[in-house]
Amino acid sequence: MRSLAVLGSTGSIGTQTLEVAASCGHRVAALTARHNIDLLEQQARTFHPILAAAADPTAAAALASRLADTDIRVLAGEEGILEAARLPQADTAVTALVGIAGLAPTLAAIDSGKRIALANKETLVCAGPLVMARAKEAGAEIVPVDSEHSAIFQSLQGSHGKELKRILLTASGGPFFGWSRDELASVTPDRALKHPNWSMGAKVTIDSATLMNKGLELLEAMSLFQVPPEKIQILVHRESILHSAVEYCDNSVIAQLGAPDMRLPIQYALSWPERTPGPAEPLDLLRIGTLTFYPPDLEAFPCLALAIRAAKEGGTAPAILNGANEVAVARFLQEEIGFLDIPRVVQAALDTVPRAKELTLASIYAADQAARAAAESACR
Repeated sequence: MRSLAVLGSTGSIGTQTLEVAASCGHRVAALTARHNIDLLEQQARTFHPILAAAADPTAAAALASRLADTDIRVLAGEEGILEAARLPQADTAVTALVGIAGLAPTLAAIDSGKRIALANKETLVCAGPLVMARAKEAGAEIVPVDSEHSAIFQSLQGSHGKELKRILLTASGGPFFGWSRDELASVTPDRALKHPNWSMGAKVTIDSATLMNKGLELLEAMSLFQVPPEKIQILVHRESILHSAVEYCDNSVIAQLGAPDMRLPIQYALSWPERTPGPAEPLDLLRIGTLTFYPPDLEAFPCLALAIRAAKEGGTAPAILNGANEVAVARFLQEEIGFLDIPRVVQAALDTVPRAKELTLASIYAADQAARAAAESACR
């Protein structure tokens, strides 16, 4: 059993992590959220952690007042989140924060030598080589929570690494598979948030609809598994049953299959290298019947092509891609720009923001801020 610091406990991954913790008997030592203190208070009273932190200071003050009848420490702001990430009583940090905001807490948990159950893909998208080097130096394990990367991780068990020929990275295709660019022009946020297979947060769901999520996952896989983009093939798999696969040098393919239930990869990240019973639903292949695979449509969904471009350019290009995309998605959700404006805004940032070849925290944050400024300008 593990002791968890759940960073981003009120989001989709965070709440499902707590379901797994309750089912499998893991201790919850720390909980953090941005400002959803109604749910955070409920979680704190259920799991009684050592500390709870809210990134928003006003929300943290309100939470402290509500939890005054308990002995739970309540912390505020970025420092509070970082203290939760470093908490000595937690041996595992579940990094379920959204966006580049997850980078600093993930590094803090890594420097504390914890196991990282990584659900914040932007950390590796923006700073993959730096993060992996820090983990190796600190002796921290990084076990992926994304269903695709968990599938790859599981399919590589027992491998020595040299036998790997390529990674087969699957994508659901989102709610608009088969749509033309003309049809996509009228997409609204409400329609884009209706994913056919997965229940996820708003940002990830929109990224899935544009296929940017698959581009971010390609960048994440490059760092996690130390492969160039040329060794990753993306396949649209509508059923979301085969979560990804590995092809070996002898042309044998090992895949991981399961119901589209995020509790399964969350549980595996906590229990690895062991497997335990848990709350995920079983897979009924007879009910599924058919598994289908298609190539992605890069013309209708140019966000994926932009991510591949950033992967090949390297340096801070992925951080520029990610920062601009975060802005564009937020503006789309607020109905300030259209669905097809998302790739236009991201491309504008990639075309105009200078990139640095050397990855440092300073160069990454500078690229992120410049990309956000360029994206804001392109949204006007």
